[in-house]
Amino acid sequence: MHVLICGAGRVGQGIARRLAREKHEITIIDESPDLVDQVSIDLDVRGVVGHAAHPDVLKRARAADCEMIIAVTHFDEINMVICQIAHTLFSVPFKIARVRDRSYLEPAWKNIFSREGLPIDMVISPEAEVGDAILQRFRTPGTIMSANFAGGHVKLLGFELRADNPLIDVAVDQIKGLFPDLSARIIGIGRGDSIHAPRGKDVLKPGDRAYVAVLDAHASRLTSIFNTEQSRLDHVVIVGGGNVGLHVAKMLERESHIRVRLIERDPERANKAVAAVKRSIVIQGDGLNPDILAEGGVDRADFIIAITDDDKANLLISNLAKRAGAKRALALINSPELAGLASDMRVDTVLDPRALTVSQILMRMRRGRILSLQSLEDGMAEVAEGVTLETSSLIGKPLGYDDLPEGMTAAAVVRGNQVIMADDDVTVRPEDHLILFYEAEMVRAVEKFFRVNPDYF
Repeated sequence: MHVLICGAGRVGQGIARRLAREKHEITIIDESPDLVDQVSIDLDVRGVVGHAAHPDVLKRARAADCEMIIAVTHFDEINMVICQIAHTLFSVPFKIARVRDRSYLEPAWKNIFSREGLPIDMVISPEAEVGDAILQRFRTPGTIMSANFAGGHVKLLGFELRADNPLIDVAVDQIKGLFPDLSARIIGIGRGDSIHAPRGKDVLKPGDRAYVAVLDAHASRLTSIFNTEQSRLDHVVIVGGGNVGLHVAKMLERESHIRVRLIERDPERANKAVAAVKRSIVIQGDGLNPDILAEGGVDRADFIIAITDDDKANLLISNLAKRAGAKRALALINSPELAGLASDMRVDTVLDPRALTVSQILMRMRRGRILSLQSLEDGMAEVAEGVTLETSSLIGKPLGYDDLPEGMTAAAVVRGNQVIMADDDVTVRPEDHLILFYEAEMVRAVEKFFRVNPDYF
């Protein structure tokens, strides 16, 4: 697929890196010659220097030949204009725009992005997605990742295994026998620099990253089995008062028992935060200053969230807070290289905003009836929920660990209002919503499962 990306910032580069890895034809536009040169060389993609909202620049970038345009510049209005011009002048089939200002996303203005309004097929809002992801991690303490499927009835949780975990050296197909009343299934195992779909006799080792599908109602019990803390989170410190920080603070304020302290370095942003929150205490100061952190009460914090626009600062703030006594720390990290330092810096959870955005875009690029998708470990694996059509080669097949092709594992089936965890006595039926974990090399095979078989015609 020929994809045109407008904006070579962090988000644009992240999208370009992932799509180029999948062998899509990528062209990236930015006004900065240095950024365009850097991305072109690093990712081996075509670069065009210029303003992406100018028709002549889009023409040079071969917009008329592209199948998708992704506008992720720093300005919402420019992203909207890019999509409008791409539609009107170049008939680009699918248009995606990043919109950061939440006022555009209010339900009252839902007709802005419609056939009668701006011709934008998909709106991505990284700030909103990051905020929601932070809240999910907050509600599932002890996990390294959390995502929802089946309308929230099934959770995908990631855990890092400690040496005292009771599941160490237990074959994954024996876990159901140990916990017969637990509706959960290990669907992916990360070990070192790799991740794979387990077969029935595979066992977990200390340090592994286990990705587990679990019924929402059983998530709390699952986290206790993985030896993660279940203590109530009452005191939260947020460092970074931008759109994400404010969104998280306002959502946490809805829980009457949670005390939130928000630290923001910029005086103007701090004043804006004071006006936006109700019960949270706003502190104007640098989160890298130990005195400011002490004023925020990090020594008593159950959870500290470092979400400034500087990756290195987020790592250092988290480390300072943990050393001062904070129980858990989450850091927003864009750079994969820096994310690898998190454990050494005593950071419990790392959140990559680009991965959230890329997951949404990949869902739209995947062929077949795929309803939701989550990218894992920098694209080395994915989890998708798709609809099995009556022509799918999966119909009638069982869903045990060793029944599907190597490189994929079934998590669960949603059949009507019923959620059924995958097992060797569960077979696939037409119109099932099937949740699958699969390694990156299996993407095309999975797409075929959720597409109409050409032989049907």
